[in-house]
Amino acid sequence: MSLRLRLLLTLAPLFILGLAAADVGTYAALQGSLLQGIDQQLAIIQPGVQNVLLQTQLPGGDARPPDSGGGGFNQEYAFPVGTYGEILDSSGHSVSSGILFGTTSYASSSAPVFPANLTSQTNTILTLAGTGTYHSYRAYVTPMGNGDVAVTAVPLDGVNTTLSTLLLFEIAISSGITIIVLVVTWLLVRRGMRPLERMGATARSIAAGSLGRRVTPSNERTEVGQLGLALNGMLSQIERAFAERDVTEQKLRHFVSDASHELRTPLTSMRGYAELLQRNPDMTRDDVLLAVRRIEEETRRMGLLVDDLLLLARLDQGRPLDSAPVDLTSMVNDAVSDARAADPGRSVSAHIEAPVVVTGDDLRLRQAVANLVRNALVHTPSGSPVEVALQAQNGHAEIDVIDHGPGVPAAQRERIFERFHRADPLRSRDQGGSGLGLSIATAVVAAHGGKISVTDTPGGGATFRIELPAATRNGANV
Repeated sequence: MSLRLRLLLTLAPLFILGLAAADVGTYAALQGSLLQGIDQQLAIIQPGVQNVLLQTQLPGGDARPPDSGGGGFNQEYAFPVGTYGEILDSSGHSVSSGILFGTTSYASSSAPVFPANLTSQTNTILTLAGTGTYHSYRAYVTPMGNGDVAVTAVPLDGVNTTLSTLLLFEIAISSGITIIVLVVTWLLVRRGMRPLERMGATARSIAAGSLGRRVTPSNERTEVGQLGLALNGMLSQIERAFAERDVTEQKLRHFVSDASHELRTPLTSMRGYAELLQRNPDMTRDDVLLAVRRIEEETRRMGLLVDDLLLLARLDQGRPLDSAPVDLTSMVNDAVSDARAADPGRSVSAHIEAPVVVTGDDLRLRQAVANLVRNALVHTPSGSPVEVALQAQNGHAEIDVIDHGPGVPAAQRERIFERFHRADPLRSRDQGGSGLGLSIATAVVAAHGGKISVTDTPGGGATFRIELPAATRNGANV
């Protein structure tokens, strides 16, 4: 069942019930008002009717209509047309025959039908059925003091006619209003549902693959517009998520391809030397030692590559690192000492403004700094100086690895931190490594809540900067 039909089936009965209640209330109010007027009229004319009945009573209990010719009592008391009066004894027998007042023609067939216990209901106003010309009466029963009772009755046909006319008008008007309201409600609900229908069509189109489409309306003025805003926001996030997924899948494919290539190279070399040893059992001792040494070197290289990949996988999974105070001063000095030992002919110096301590994993941070220093040694000319600077700035510890080589082209500054990326594709892997050093440094720094960046060194070269949060100096927050 559609929403518009449910709304119509919900609203229509409520409206009809409300209209019916209003009609019933109007009918009951008018009926009560008219009967109250009749009751007041009965109370006014009752003494006059009783007086006329006593004066017109004949010996033997017979009675005649008063002044049927048009004068006398009728004009004196101004009784309503069709007023009926009668006196009954205690046993309910008529003492004075029924008299029809307020008319010049006596209609003996017009009279109220009295119940059997009428004489016991004195000072009571009753609604009685009628015979003859009038179909119902409003009767007032009063005691006369001698055991008899006087009954004064007024026809209710005029009241019933008025109420019947009102009932017909209410049925006709209510039916017309109901039809009009149902039609208008259907049109308004249909018009109000059109934005939702458009949203549904757009959603189906988006589900078919058109992620760039957006629903309308989308504004703050209406509830449907607010829903459109929320849907558009959700669609934007979904579109970004799909785009990021595509980028991630592309990077993953490149990563798997590069990793396979990096692993295939040492495996191919090891297989070649193993086959060489197998095919040539008469090789000299020097050739055998060379083959074994190369197999060992390739095995070590492959082990280092696998260790780097495992480290990146752990960092990607968000596995917690060690958390302890790390002395960056000692770390920078050790990195500089290692670089001097690796390249004795190069000038490698440390510039430390003040001792700095951070909280983190000492081993991983040392690896990140060592990778940056090694990157500077590998990618700069021999003899080019390298500086490592340490300072605390704005609540962060900053470690700068500064070289004076060819620098990093602007187009490569974002990609050099990608895994297996090389700025110079022709460079030997034996000289430049696997291309994971900067990626590992980036992942380690990010795991510590920091960031790594590269800028130009004044005068030429590249400066790699590591920023770590919550730096402290001498145990106090900077």
